[in-house]
Formats: sequence, C-alpha cells, structure tokens
Amino acid sequence: MCGIIGVVGSTDTLATLLQGLQRLEYRGYDSAGVALVRAGHTWRARTAEGTESVAALRRECADAPEGYRSGIGHTRWATHGAPEAENAHPHLDCSGHVAIIHNGIIENHTELREELRERGHVFTSVTDTEVVAHLVEELRASGFDLLDAVRHALARVRGAFAIAVMDATEPDVIVAARRISPLVVGTSPGVTYVASDVPAILGRSTAFYAVNDDEIVRLGPEGFRAVDLEGAPVRLRQLQIDWDLETAEKGGFDDFMSKEIAEQPAAVRATLLDRRHRDGAIVFDELRISDQELLDVQRVVLVACGTSLHAAHVAKYAIERWSRLSVEVDIASEYRYRDPIVEIGTLVIGVSQSGETIDTIQAIREAQRRGARVVAISNIVDSSLAREADAVIYTRAGLEVSVASTKAFVAQVAALELLALRLAQLRKTLTPEEIERYVAGLNEVPDHVATVLDRRDDVDAVARQLLDARDYFFIGRHVGYPTALEGALKLKEITYLHAEGYAAGELKHGPLALIEPGVIVVAVTTDPLMHEKILSNVAEVKARGATVIAVATDEDGRIDAVADFVLRVPASDPMFSPMIDIVPLQLLAYSLARGLGRNVDRPRNLAKTVTVE
Repeated sequence: MCGIIGVVGSTDTLATLLQGLQRLEYRGYDSAGVALVRAGHTWRARTAEGTESVAALRRECADAPEGYRSGIGHTRWATHGAPEAENAHPHLDCSGHVAIIHNGIIENHTELREELRERGHVFTSVTDTEVVAHLVEELRASGFDLLDAVRHALARVRGAFAIAVMDATEPDVIVAARRISPLVVGTSPGVTYVASDVPAILGRSTAFYAVNDDEIVRLGPEGFRAVDLEGAPVRLRQLQIDWDLETAEKGGFDDFMSKEIAEQPAAVRATLLDRRHRDGAIVFDELRISDQELLDVQRVVLVACGTSLHAAHVAKYAIERWSRLSVEVDIASEYRYRDPIVEIGTLVIGVSQSGETIDTIQAIREAQRRGARVVAISNIVDSSLAREADAVIYTRAGLEVSVASTKAFVAQVAALELLALRLAQLRKTLTPEEIERYVAGLNEVPDHVATVLDRRDDVDAVARQLLDARDYFFIGRHVGYPTALEGALKLKEITYLHAEGYAAGELKHGPLALIEPGVIVVAVTTDPLMHEKILSNVAEVKARGATVIAVATDEDGRIDAVADFVLRVPASDPMFSPMIDIVPLQLLAYSLARGLGRNVDRPRNLAKTVTVE
C-alpha cells in the first residue's frame, strides 16, 4: 500500500522522486519522505500531513542541496506506528548512512528490535521497517558490500516486503528486493529506477522489469543485476507495458475518478473485443487453458476483495445460471485461513484489478497448493496474480488511478460473464441461439452505460438535495444485491458517510430497526422478475420514514409512485444490469463527495492496491 521510488544516475534526482511520489498518491498514504545520497552524506526530508503530504514534502524540499544523483522516496500508509513524521520513511541507521524505504510488514520486527537494542542500536521510530536499516548497518560494518548486506539481512526477516536501500558510503548504488509486495525496475541510458508501480517511472524509463519473490537487485547508473537469497544470479523478466504517460494523466477531467467513470463504455468494449471466433466460439487468446480442462471443471470458487468481490458475486449468478456449475464466492483474506476444500475439478478464479492484492495472491497460492487450477482476472498485464495463475483473462480497462474503483468493476463483470458463457458453450447448457443472444446483449452494454453517463445532471440534482443526510442503506435482490453492495462501498469510500448494502429480503432480519426519517434507502429495482418483491421492500422502508432513491428502467411506470427520487437506466437482461445500474450509484457517490468537499481520488485511510495483509 506504500509507494516506493528510487533513482540512480539522474541529473534531476529530487524532481524525479517528487514526480514519482505524486503519481503514487493514488495508492493511498498518510506521510511521505525522500532521502538523497552522495559520498559520505545523506540528506532527508519527511512530512506527515495526510493525503497532502507530497505537496508538503515538495515545500519542505524547496531548499534541498543540489548535486545528488541518487535518491529514494516513499509514501507511507501507516501500519506499525502512528502517521507522524518520525515514523515516515526513509528510515536511517545509527550512523545516518544507511537509508531504507519499505512496503509491507516485517512480522518478526519486535524480536529483531530487542536483539539490536541489546547490541547498542538506538531506534528513532516505532515502525517495523527501521530494524532492517540497523541489520544492514551491522552487516556493512562486518565487511559486506550493500548487496550482500541486504541479502543477509533479509534472510533474518519474516513477512512481506518491497524495499529499497542506499548507503552514503556506496552512493551510486540502490539495492532493492521483494517478497510478496510488488516491485519493478526501469532503465534508460545512464539512469536506473525502481518503483512499487509502473506509473511512478512512466515517461522516464524505456524498459521495465518485474522483480519476483526473494529476488534482490543491485541498481547502478549502468544498469542492474539480480540475485536470489542464496546469491545466485537471476534474470529479471521484461514487462509488456501497453499504456503510456498520457493514460496516467487526467486528460482534462477534474480528477481521475470522473475520468475513469467516463471511460467505462470504452473499458467494456475493449474487454469484449475480439472474443468471438468465426465459428461462434468464445475465445480468450491469453487464457492458456484448454477446452478439455474447462470441461473437466466440476466446481468454481471465486476469490477477491472489495469491488472485485462484488464483481465475483455477479459472476456467481451468471455461471450458475448459464453453465449449471456450483459456484462459491469467498473473501480472499479469509480463504486460506478456513482450511478450504479443493476437490478434483475445482477451478479457482482470482479477481483483482491490480493483480497485486496480497490477500488474493495468497488465496490462489493456497488453492494451487491444494491442487486447484487457477484463472486470474486482472487489469494489469504481467501482474503478480497473472504470472502466478495457471491462466489469465485481462480486462483491458486501461490504467485505473483513483482509489475508488469504477471502470475495473464493469470490465471485470464483462470478462467474468464472457467466461461464464464460454463454460456454458462447452458444456452445452445453452443453445447456440441463446449464446448468440447473450453475446449480443453484452455488446449493447457500452451504449447503455454511455446513456446513463449522459444523465449525470439528473444524479447531481438528487445529490444536491441530500448533502445533509448521513445514513444510507442500499438494497437489491438477485444481481441487484451485489450492485447494492458496490453502490454502498463507493459511497462510504469517498464520502465517509455511513452506508450499508443488503439483500432486500434481509431487511426484516435486523436492518429495518435502523430505518427512520432522515435515512436514505437506495433501491436497485431493475430486475423484472424481482420487481414486485423489491417494491414491497420499498414500501416497508417508506412506511418507516425513509427517503427512497430508486434505480429503475426507463420502462418502469410504477416506481414514481413509491420512490422520492428515480435514477433511470436503459433496460437490459438482468445478468448485464449490474454494469449499467452501478453507474448512477457511482455518480451519486461522486457528486455527494464533491459536494461535501472530499478528495475523491485519495480518500482517507485507503489505498489503491492493498499489498499488506
């Protein structure tokens, strides 16, 4: 969740670091810092001003000394230690020569800290990270160069990490390493970079390389070399990057979230593009799993977190209805701790926008260890999830920067429903005519989404009347239920208002006790088969004083009589409706957040990519 950037050999080191940290703000953070190194001297600046820390750091660096060609920078999301300046990275050793930045958690930091204190080391923070600086300090004093000092230090560390380490006595070197948390290396003539994510060094690097678990990289102006924990040489794999710097910028929008909401029709179109063979078969060129292996599937388990989990819930309905396979959806952070059952014929699908979500990666590792075949649904080519899975389907949504995910959700649902149709095609649980009809319906979704986007003024008008409301309940039935969950998540993420999503039939089992005047209930009412039941639920909350916002189809003539506000959407097959119905809920959350003065791209306490458990 923390952001990392380092550069060796640059003529504008500080500017490179600050620009990279600004691009990494979308990961979520509460403090920031840089360290610049030259022979015998380390200069450091740190700030802790929440999501404004990078701007504050830029001011702090206004009088920074010149002539430094190497440096590291960091945005921190607090785990061990409060979000205060003394806990911000980079951390230094006792000599002030070794500087380290870290993403992840050192699980045995307490015992290491006690050992180091007994040997005379003085700690200036309460973070887990600082112990590594002192371990490296000891190993450097015993004669190891920086690469081997880091390598031996990491042999003593338990937990997840992506680190970058510098030493003023070896100033033209950065040593970086990874275990679980993501890390990439970039190169250009005479300059070498390291970062937690590609956008930090886009436009500067001309080539990018992935660092795998327990690989350690020595970076210098001339390039890099990598070894494993035993010191044996390894070769980093070059990454394919299919987006550019312009993609990572706002493109004229006020913020990344509004840009990404507007990009949803294109995201769905790209995800659906070229997925049909001339004979009608649905194909995934990147899937790398045979038709026979798909035919052998007897059970499907989807593992994911957050927004991706809600997309997985939509997929459960589609896979079960179309392919007649039993489907289970599991929270990735819980999957490997409950002794999951993996039977012959179990297909596990891991869903993650970034492909770096640590809980999802650990879940698929557990599934593979138990013998399951694993398919990844990822938006990022060559992500850790994509590399570790047996097969992958890319969503092609393009770079998503805003912490609150929008276009990734609709693209994930589109990809998962295509996979559901492919399973049905192979199992012959749908006729060719039915497949054709469903594919045609999928291809209509981008236009329907564009229609909803054209109606954003209607959503803004509703939001302006609700700025004083503080409690929201989102309800839905069938696929409207995961839509309600995702709508509630978007609202709480970026407005900081209380919002809960429920299956509408569960209202009588507790939530109805909380309904009173002033409470807003958002009802997803677009499924014709569920329409009578959801209207009954609306009547229940109206009778108790709630204000009701309904997401309803253009053809629904009954909804105006029972709802206070109606957000209209084009009608579609219910299986495709989540991709359409979620859009007015995204817009509602966005408009309320802007009206309340929130930072929609960088909500407090949250990160774009959750890389620690």
